[in-house]
Amino acid sequence: MADDFRIKNILVTTDFSDYSRSAFPKVISLARKFNANINILHVIQPLITPAEYSWGVQPIELQKEHERNCHTAMEKLVLKYFPKDISISSHILHGIPFKEIIGFCRDQRMDLLVIATHGLSGLSHIIFGSTAEKIVRKSSCPVLVVRDPAHKFEMP
Repeated sequence: MADDFRIKNILVTTDFSDYSRSAFPKVISLARKFNANINILHVIQPLITPAEYSWGVQPIELQKEHERNCHTAMEKLVLKYFPKDISISSHILHGIPFKEIIGFCRDQRMDLLVIATHGLSGLSHIIFGSTAEKIVRKSSCPVLVVRDPAHKFEMP
């Protein structure tokens, strides 16, 4: 049975780090090759604050400011790193990153997910786990994991 692999909608995730930006050239290349749309997604994680917040700024104010900063950062990122001749949509969601990313792929019927990895190893990987690893295990669509070539790989 011949089944054509079509890529019309690509999701790339960002946490606004250098690591996540290392995936952008590959996403742009794929979008051009397949004439695909790019969706870029950032997930705002829940803000955890101490029970007695004594800094004088309320947690809700911090959350609102953080969200405004994320929207501004997303606009700048799209303008700086993505060419105008490619269809791109930006999205900001709230929640646990791997769950929101997987849900977005499923709900928006993404054909491919591209995610950069920080390459945690050893104790950091055991304690924090890997968002990329969780996504690869649970994603409903193919996943391309990109590691920044400048990052040195260390065997666990």
